[in-house]
Amino acid sequence: MVTTRTGTDREAAEKLWSMIKGIRVTMMTTLDDNGRLNSRPMATLSHGGFEDGTLWFFTRADSEKVSELDRHWRVNLAYADPDKEDYVSLSGIAEVVRDRDKIRFLWRDILSTWFPQGPDDPEIALLKVSVDQAEYWDSPSSAMVYAYGYVKAKITGEAPDPGENVKIAFQ
Repeated sequence: MVTTRTGTDREAAEKLWSMIKGIRVTMMTTLDDNGRLNSRPMATLSHGGFEDGTLWFFTRADSEKVSELDRHWRVNLAYADPDKEDYVSLSGIAEVVRDRDKIRFLWRDILSTWFPQGPDDPEIALLKVSVDQAEYWDSPSSAMVYAYGYVKAKITGEAPDPGENVKIAFQ
C-alpha cells in the first residue's frame, strides 16, 4: 500500500534522510538534448545534511552532466541498500554552484582522490539538488520475515505485506 504525504512532513523527511545517509553512492539521472536519460554514480555529501531538503555533490565544472543541467535542471537520485531492503527515489532541481567558501566548507580530504588539486581547483563545482518529491520503500529484510511471507502466501493465497511505501511532496 502506498502512503502519500505532502508538505514538509518532518517525520517522513527524517526517515528519508536516515535511509540514505549511510548509502555512499547514488545514481544521478539527467536528461540530454535528445531526450535520453543518462545515469552515473555520485557520492552524496552526508555531512551536508538534509534539513532543508537539499543534497550536495562535488563535480567537475566541465562534465557532461553540468552541460546537461544547463538546459534540463530536473534530476533523479536513486538510492539502494539491499542489505536493509531500503530503496529511495528522489527528484528535484539541480543547480551548479561555484561558491569557493561552500566548496571549502563541504570539502573532505577523501575528495582528493577525484580532485587532486584540492578545494581550490578552479574546475571543481558543486551540484545542489533541491528535492521536491521523494518515494521510499522500506521492506522487511529478515530471512525469517521472507520465510514467514512465503509460508503465509502458500497457505492463505495472500501476498505478504511488502513493507512501507511512502511518497512525499516537498513544498
